[in-house]
Amino acid sequence: MGAGIRILAAFLAALAAAAGVAAQLRQDYYAAVCPDLESIVRDAVSKKVQAQPVAVGATIRLFFHDCFVEGCDASVILVSTGNSTAEKDHPNNLSLAGDGFDTVIKAKAAVDAVPACTNQVSCADILALATRDVIALTGGPSYTVELGRLDGLVSLSTNVDGKLPPPSFDLDQLTTLFAANNLSQADMIALSAAHTVGLAHCSTFADRIQPASVDPTMNATYASDLQAACPAGVDPNVALELDPITPQGFDNQYFVNLVNGRGLFTSDQVLYSDARSQPTVVAWAQNATDFEQAFVDAITRLGRVGVKTDPSQGNIRRDCAFLN
Repeated sequence: MGAGIRILAAFLAALAAAAGVAAQLRQDYYAAVCPDLESIVRDAVSKKVQAQPVAVGATIRLFFHDCFVEGCDASVILVSTGNSTAEKDHPNNLSLAGDGFDTVIKAKAAVDAVPACTNQVSCADILALATRDVIALTGGPSYTVELGRLDGLVSLSTNVDGKLPPPSFDLDQLTTLFAANNLSQADMIALSAAHTVGLAHCSTFADRIQPASVDPTMNATYASDLQAACPAGVDPNVALELDPITPQGFDNQYFVNLVNGRGLFTSDQVLYSDARSQPTVVAWAQNATDFEQAFVDAITRLGRVGVKTDPSQGNIRRDCAFLN
């Protein structure tokens, strides 16, 4: 069986499994117990973003890292205990910014401050809503969020292994990983545009800007700028904007950047340099409306990954960072 056929088979099997989950989630899930949920979360998220703009990229990334490991169940927010290392302490998650976690914690506190809503809304759903809100607050699309996820009961660092795409992935590796999560190649390309906001440490792209061997797919001026900002021996805490043109706006500039050789990661630029995905990148660079619709479809499907709706699989955490 060829690689392409295997990817398609895995995608179709996962898609069939996801169909039942989608049917169990619905926008009005909390209408009877917490009718003002969405406005409560939106207000809390807005205050957090105004105070700490970095929360935008941090919250989106937190949602992605949560959903790709054990599904969208807020397991990434749980803290380690004496005898168990949680997902958040896996090496691949140590760079998750604290402002992403704090966005969820503050929104959860705002929800629980309303008596009728106290301990009625899952952390997983609050994270899904907060992700939508940070995107909309920075000029991206506002979309309907399906609700009804329970919070997971398990968070193990070992479960993260092989589940998250490193910045070195090529198109086939990205496509295979996303297919395992019910997401198509087009979904993967759309979701990659979350890199239109957020920051990245120099170490995540240092291999592309080595003076003796600059990645030939990178714009020469951009490479020089990155070399100046990330010289040898740079402070490991230094982080640069993923989108050097409109870093504070959620837009299709990400794809324009790729066309111009200004993708920061290998896994970004490959979407343009690989002829199979290049037409999609070019199309969305030229048409923001088409990109936004594709992104909404993709992030809706992302929000269905591994969702737990059976009480035997999860519950509603009183504190997002600890099991009940």
